[in-house]
Amino acid sequence: TEGVPVAHDAAPTVTRNDEKNRYEIHVDGAVAGYTLFTTDDAGRTVMPHTKVDPAYKGQGLGSTLVADALSDLARRGDEVVPQCPFVAGYLAEHEVPGLAVASPDAE
Repeated sequence: TEGVPVAHDAAPTVTRNDEKNRYEIHVDGAVAGYTLFTTDDAGRTVMPHTKVDPAYKGQGLGSTLVADALSDLARRGDEVVPQCPFVAGYLAEHEVPGLAVASPDAE
């Protein structure tokens, strides 16, 4: 059954991994993707890169991952700098209640 899409038992879950400075999306217990975060000199949360494993492409996992990560950052009161084009694109299309967003160009 190689190449056949696998049906997933559980909904994907997103967790914050402070040890690796990233939010991870898990599908059936496996890390299917992540979005990195760092803190800049101004104390803002910079999001430089998002990656979803090619085996999981086309399932909307990137959007789920970024939506949950941004919602968590909003709850924490963080100001986000969306350097990652995927995160910036998500923010251009979706409102995240309570999230403070800074331009990547602003220093």
